[in-house]
Amino acid sequence: MKILKSAVVAFSLAIAMGSFSTAAVAEAGRTSYKPVDAVKGVQERIGKAEAAIASNASGDEVATLIKAASDFSEEINANDRVARENSKNLKALKAGVAAAKAGNLPEAQRLCS
Repeated sequence: MKILKSAVVAFSLAIAMGSFSTAAVAEAGRTSYKPVDAVKGVQERIGKAEAAIASNASGDEVATLIKAASDFSEEINANDRVARENSKNLKALKAGVAAAKAGNLPEAQRLCS
């Protein structure tokens, strides 16, 4: 009887833990991208910012486009090496936003390329 009681408690604990998966709850309502797709998305947004610089857009418009690329880079979910490179690129994008807001579009383009 003691073994049966222990088995029932262990089984009910396993069922309770399995029914509330934190990964499933965390992803509810959020679109998740494959790492390759997320990197392509960031590249597309940077391309839009470079196109805006080429068409002589205002610094605020360019800063908004660069910020969109920076925000989308949070979707990159991969290994440690990719995370380190993403961190370096985020610093460059933030510097690009600051340069664009200051009106230095060539510097913003250099930082974001």
